[in-house]
Amino acid sequence: MNIFVSNLSFRVNSEDLKQLFVEYGEVTSAKVITDKFSGRSRGFGFVEMKNDDEAKKAIEELNQAEYDGKVISVSIARPRPERRTEGQAGERRSFNKY
Repeated sequence: MNIFVSNLSFRVNSEDLKQLFVEYGEVTSAKVITDKFSGRSRGFGFVEMKNDDEAKKAIEELNQAEYDGKVISVSIARPRPERRTEGQAGERRSFNKY
């Protein structure tokens, strides 16, 4: 199960995030999302846990808990909506022949 964690302190790194969740079960991955230019945390991340029951327990117990001085939000991660790209179906384009 993929878990979304927001309102993280900017000091929290991916290993910290993993250690927070490992108490509840096997963590297959943990990643704090960083800004691609500055490398600074964006204040949210994702944790993937192998067992859904353990993941649900972690969500219940950690949602709205204080971690590193901030109250974090923890929920099931929703799939990212598809982004429209140029030339995608349904997009109107006009071409000038001259």
